[in-house]
Amino acid sequence: MRIAIVGTRGIPARYGGFETFAEELSTRLAARGHTLTVYGRSRHSEPTYRGVRLVYLPTIQNKYLDTIAHTCVSTFHVLFQRYDVVLYCNAANAIFTWMPRLLGIPTALNVDGLERNRKKWNALAKAWYQMSEWLATWMPNGIVTDAVAIEAYYRERYKRASTMIAYGAELGPVATAEVLPKLGLERLKYFLYVSRMEPENNGLLVREAFERVAGDVKLALIGDAPYAAEYIARVRDTRDARVVMPGAIYGAGYHELGSHCFAYIHATEVGGTHPALIEAMGRGALTLYLDTTENREVAGGAGLAFTHENLAEVMRGVLEMPQGERDAWRAKAIARVRERYSWDAVTDAYEGLLGSLTAS
Repeated sequence: MRIAIVGTRGIPARYGGFETFAEELSTRLAARGHTLTVYGRSRHSEPTYRGVRLVYLPTIQNKYLDTIAHTCVSTFHVLFQRYDVVLYCNAANAIFTWMPRLLGIPTALNVDGLERNRKKWNALAKAWYQMSEWLATWMPNGIVTDAVAIEAYYRERYKRASTMIAYGAELGPVATAEVLPKLGLERLKYFLYVSRMEPENNGLLVREAFERVAGDVKLALIGDAPYAAEYIARVRDTRDARVVMPGAIYGAGYHELGSHCFAYIHATEVGGTHPALIEAMGRGALTLYLDTTENREVAGGAGLAFTHENLAEVMRGVLEMPQGERDAWRAKAIARVRERYSWDAVTDAYEGLLGSLTAS
């Protein structure tokens, strides 16, 4: 199949979950003999990446217009190409998914989570996402949800069935740890938090809770975000020398951080299946997660839940936990990902879905 992926910032992944998804899926599909094109906003040094064609198009550098402006331009480009199927990412882009269909090109849309609940959006943006949820139920040929809870939401609210396909992750820790000394970290002596630094991802909550935990263990807050300078400044406003905030880290360094942390803290409360959570579990991290329906679904009993009020208490608890018990939690995390979140299984599911759309 000739497949286009539209609606992300592009690959290699240098931003968030959708970019990781686009990279992992496109490169695997390309390795299986399909022809892949990924549309992006950030230019790579080469026109292809691991067998995937890269197309870079302009956008409007604005918090509210960036995604839909780029997807609009990308969609017009798609109309003059010879694709068999187009996979859109992000519910906000639902309004464009009918256009390729006019030319006989089927479309699928991965809606992600309930974006309208994010604190960064104003009333107009929340209304756009609300409308886009409805549009997603009938404008594309197929709708993809990434968590059972999101699948149930669309079924109950809009009476529309979706194809539930989760994200994937690699299994086991990496052996290298080259990034650790660069950040002043040591193996198994730091809590790790990885996310876009936005309010609903609760980086400030994690930092403030950590400051109430005694000891020489450190906290590595990894991530950045456009259009969030004020919130990031609040997260950085600490006198605790144990807190390390280097910004975003990708590639090998990111994998090393997840492989060698004492524990991983996942504090995101909006969205479906968060790649950072399952990636940390896949590396074998002792996992602490904010107790939401979606996070609970992913952890599946292989992590320790916390609330906004008791994170510091849970952190103290794992520091005091016997080594054997901590190792058991790490083994559970890997087993959970092996059972449910294989990238190869995710690729199988998308290959089947996109193939069925081209055949219908």
